[in-house]
Amino acid sequence: MWSIGIYGGESPFSLRAHESARNPVLTRESVSDVSAAFVADPFMLRVGAVWYMFFEVLNRQTNRGEIGLATSGDGFEWTYRRIVLSEPFHLSYPYVFEWGGEYYMTPETLDAGAVRLYRAEDFPSRWTHVSTLVETGCADPSVFRFGGRWWMFACPTPYRHDTLRLYSSEELTGIWMEHAASPIVSGDMSKARPAGRVLVSGNSVTRFAQDCVLAYGMQVRAFEIYELDADVYAEREHPRSPVLKASGAGWNGQRMHHLDAHATPDGRWIACVDGFDACGL
Repeated sequence: MWSIGIYGGESPFSLRAHESARNPVLTRESVSDVSAAFVADPFMLRVGAVWYMFFEVLNRQTNRGEIGLATSGDGFEWTYRRIVLSEPFHLSYPYVFEWGGEYYMTPETLDAGAVRLYRAEDFPSRWTHVSTLVETGCADPSVFRFGGRWWMFACPTPYRHDTLRLYSSEELTGIWMEHAASPIVSGDMSKARPAGRVLVSGNSVTRFAQDCVLAYGMQVRAFEIYELDADVYAEREHPRSPVLKASGAGWNGQRMHHLDAHATPDGRWIACVDGFDACGL
């Protein structure tokens, strides 16, 4: 039902299906080592000349999410590799990032009752749990570095999609505390649940949120954070929001609920996204 595509544009707020990609670039049929119900929640990193994409694979046999890996030389044609992380509980939303020459991941580990941090022991294929950031089950934890601190958005109401909490820490594996203004969204399904990587550029921070008013993951909205410190949080919706909508037909005909956007050397942007079609491809 959920599949993965590649979008592009002049900015993260003007994305459309990339002309060089044959979307969807990854589907459940791409997965070769388990029987997959769908693929979703893609995150990618470019390391050297290779793009690495991590994403949820829902295993039909266990009915649990696992983390799959695909690679690409150009960002448009992708080859599925294998499952790189599985646990006795559901995994999704493999938010992957680099820090201090190491690669980390904060996948959704809601069923474990905590937000867990993993580090690549052998990137990209072997990951180890190294720390528990928050002893609370949260959906879609989204970590970013800003103003000399670590910050994290997370949704503690995954079945209502209506609350967004904010945490911070001086160190990635340090003590994480909830922000004074948290929850920053409460009782609003239109903008609470995270929808992909938080973008940080200088003093600019943008978060993306799923709009779940009509149904789970209908579209993606963007919010500019214009005040963020230990005591204050303030945001406004980007004038071009929503930035992702269902196409009305095909692999993403009914919903789109996730994006991970990256700047390219030519000044444009490339993003991995996902889409839903209840009727199949």
